[in-house]
Amino acid sequence: MNVAAFVVAWESQAEPRANVGCMSQTMTSNTGLEFVRTPEERFASLADFDYEPQYVEVDGLRMAYVDVGSDAGMPILLLHGEPTWGYLYRRMIPPLVEAGFRCVVPDLIGFGRSDKPTDRSAYSYAQHVAWLKEFLNVIGLRESVLFAQDWGGLIGLRVAAEEQDRFGRIAIGNTGLPIGESIGAGFDKWLQQSQSMQFMDAGAMLQHATAARELTEAEMDGYRAPFPDESHMAGARQFPTLVPITPSHGGVNENLAAWEVLDRWEKPFLTLWCPDDRVLGHLHNEFVDRVPGARGQPHQEFQPGGHFLQDDRGEDVVAALIEWLT
Repeated sequence: MNVAAFVVAWESQAEPRANVGCMSQTMTSNTGLEFVRTPEERFASLADFDYEPQYVEVDGLRMAYVDVGSDAGMPILLLHGEPTWGYLYRRMIPPLVEAGFRCVVPDLIGFGRSDKPTDRSAYSYAQHVAWLKEFLNVIGLRESVLFAQDWGGLIGLRVAAEEQDRFGRIAIGNTGLPIGESIGAGFDKWLQQSQSMQFMDAGAMLQHATAARELTEAEMDGYRAPFPDESHMAGARQFPTLVPITPSHGGVNENLAAWEVLDRWEKPFLTLWCPDDRVLGHLHNEFVDRVPGARGQPHQEFQPGGHFLQDDRGEDVVAALIEWLT
């Protein structure tokens, strides 16, 4: 991913695209948290993503997810990151289902069809981990496969380390598990820009963070769908600030503890990576070198490719994942 282009993409969006039916009423959860819920009409006629959403309650908030495929199939938990949602996996779900797997694809709180607290302080690294744990407990998902990218990896790897019987196999792509140290100039620049840009256009971000293909306008609108206006973007705004890149960040001690578990992790662990990603592309070998379960696994790198490899190289990523699982 070209960081300069990435920044230009965000800065060029001075105003949001025209929004139809975007008025959202602020509601209050039974825990006293104010939130908004993206109107369902925003998700009408999504390109290649016509799955019926399901919902569960976590901490008084509605969390959306897609659950498709055979109930008898091996379950795969597909976790997105910033500022995407389950739509990111639209190119991977059909081949996985055709191969006999069950795909469980949640929208993290603050993203997709899930409820979006309006106060940025409602979002923390620990809270995201807690929300995901509660979601998994509610739907009863265990002994599954984890595939996670970006913040999906930061959250999913924590859950894996803290609940070690939750996943039988782990595969990750372009993510990290920071422990209070800088992860590079690319992320530092993104952090700065994410807090100063006037409007977050998720569609433009995805377009400029891919290298192997051009997104259609309909696909970009799919990424824009959850965010009709700034009131829906508190989670997306907050996520970059939560990455534990200094000793004072929340999550440092918990991530150190997670690395202690991963340093002993013997279950199969696969990395599928786009090394040209200027933000996280360089973190690949840390997992390959440290995790015992990664030894001898068919790790793959994809070039060209950017940060969002599920969209950039979706067919290649899912083919490698299926081959590894079968």
